[in-house]
Amino acid sequence: MDREWTQQEQDLIFALDIGTRSVIGVAGRPEDGLFHVLATEREEHSKRAMLDGQIEDIAQVALVAGRVKERLEQRLERRLKRVCIAAAGRALQTEQGRYAITLPETQRVNDEMIARLEAGAVSEAEAAVDSADRLFLVGYTVSRYLLDDYPLSTLKGHNGQKLEAEVVATFLPAGVVESLYAVMERCGLEVSSLTLEPIAAINAAIPMDLRLLNLAMIDIGAGTSDIALCRDGSVVGYTMATVAGDEITEAIMRAYLVDFQTAEHVKAHLTGSVTFTDILGLEQTLDARSICENIRPAVTALAKELAERICCINGGSAPSAVFLAGGGSKLAGLPEETAAALGIEGRRVAIAGGYFKNVIRAEDESIFDPVYATPLGIAASAGLGLISDSYRLQLNGKRARLFRSGLMSALDVLMMNGYTYADLIGRTGRSLMVYADGVRKVFYGEPAVPSVLKINGADASPSTVIQSGDSVEFTPAVSGADASLTLGQLLRALDLAAPAAVNGERAEEDTPLQSGDRITSGLALLAEEPKEESEEEPAEAWETETRFAPRMDETPEADKEEAPINWHFMLNDRPLMLPGKRSGEPYYLMDLLEHTDIDFDHLQSPVMIQVNGANGQFSQTLAEGDRVRIYLAARQIFEDFS
Repeated sequence: MDREWTQQEQDLIFALDIGTRSVIGVAGRPEDGLFHVLATEREEHSKRAMLDGQIEDIAQVALVAGRVKERLEQRLERRLKRVCIAAAGRALQTEQGRYAITLPETQRVNDEMIARLEAGAVSEAEAAVDSADRLFLVGYTVSRYLLDDYPLSTLKGHNGQKLEAEVVATFLPAGVVESLYAVMERCGLEVSSLTLEPIAAINAAIPMDLRLLNLAMIDIGAGTSDIALCRDGSVVGYTMATVAGDEITEAIMRAYLVDFQTAEHVKAHLTGSVTFTDILGLEQTLDARSICENIRPAVTALAKELAERICCINGGSAPSAVFLAGGGSKLAGLPEETAAALGIEGRRVAIAGGYFKNVIRAEDESIFDPVYATPLGIAASAGLGLISDSYRLQLNGKRARLFRSGLMSALDVLMMNGYTYADLIGRTGRSLMVYADGVRKVFYGEPAVPSVLKINGADASPSTVIQSGDSVEFTPAVSGADASLTLGQLLRALDLAAPAAVNGERAEEDTPLQSGDRITSGLALLAEEPKEESEEEPAEAWETETRFAPRMDETPEADKEEAPINWHFMLNDRPLMLPGKRSGEPYYLMDLLEHTDIDFDHLQSPVMIQVNGANGQFSQTLAEGDRVRIYLAARQIFEDFS
């Protein structure tokens, strides 16, 4: 009989909500602008396989999810192969970041400056996250701008010199996504869409036309509460609170000496009178109002924590209204306490579910319950296109893992799939500087191999906006090899005589040299030890200093015969002379990186570059006498590096 079942049709949506207490499956189709629910299944975990929304036991979670899938297959008489899932919002980590840019002179602020400023603040927030796991940037919201120390709601179009921004940024540990994918693979399922649980819940609870308002949605689970914020038509912020329904359950346990399951039953039936048996075996029947009064301090504490988290991602102010979802949303007194904590009218905090029918159609209306906000939201988000189609992107031949909705740049795609600043620009290999018979010599490392970015086979910049179905190909930059030299290679390259000493000690020709080494060769070795030189060069030293990087496969004579003319630049307002390249090629801006004092192995923020006062590119060709500035500034969206 099973062999007669058909495969899952393209329009048949199968969604799984992997929760702390249970797994919920929803199947249905989009019809006439609504998501029509055909079947739902739910099964609780028989043992502790999840911890605060995180998968602890992949095999056990896969077993439960597999049974939910099989029961849906029986009801639909379809083989389910594709699934829509959501990453737990309770895994999100939110931090604040602040960054400032000081421009060379007063300028009109444009979009590029603002993007660099915000990205720098996000970088500071990421550095503050306490996590050993690789992180994905999920999103951020700006809480404050300052221009020349004066607060403004927007910077664009204003004139100023000092720009500052404070942001609240949200990150997701990569392990959360990887464990979800591992469970789906064990169930024989291919992930067709991935979103965040708070985004899914808000898509079920708050219609698109209401998101022009500043609204918050709180999905109150057992161990934590997920929070999403919308404004100007988009979801703009996410966070979580480590308090939720379990705090209330524990308050009931302490107040009435009952076990966890009994306290859960009491919490869910706080109307009229409640009958229960305590741990002493005594049966009690109490008025629900008296229970509510006893647990009011715990409810107040929960509401205050939720209000604080909402205001944090909303720039310090309360939203216009709040929707409560999840099992904890039905807690008596919570809407009123939340409104009081936010300082808004009580009617502005409501239980979600009233708007479910705007996106969901079902014969069994019992699912129009705030408890089902997340599973219904996952299904409707995929079926009705409420999340960006950008999850269908291909990155290096595989489906990209993305979380945001709305417009997305190629850089967004790269950062959300684990690529970093170093992958975009690489670095030139470190130089080797030594003193040979008192003369400073510099041997240069190899230049970086630039990154390559293509969209649908054509060269593209990181700022290019991605369209649904695009194929992105990215080859990370490869940092150049550091300069390396043995004592013998140095002697031959500079036509110096053996024997020789390194830092006052006789050394063999195969001795590897380190930056700062002092080499004494030939007759000079037999002469009186020269006086110690100062590490600081005289201002005019650049005019006579010899700098070149001989190829190790060439003879010293060839080096001397082919020595080209020198190039002169001003780097960060100081003179710099470099030898001409034997190939006759010009110098590129990236060649000057190693001559700055920037530690490219431990960057805390991106690098700003200018040539003769204008923004430069690392691949830019330099001309004799160019004035170059290379300095650390706000992390930016890398248009300059493409």
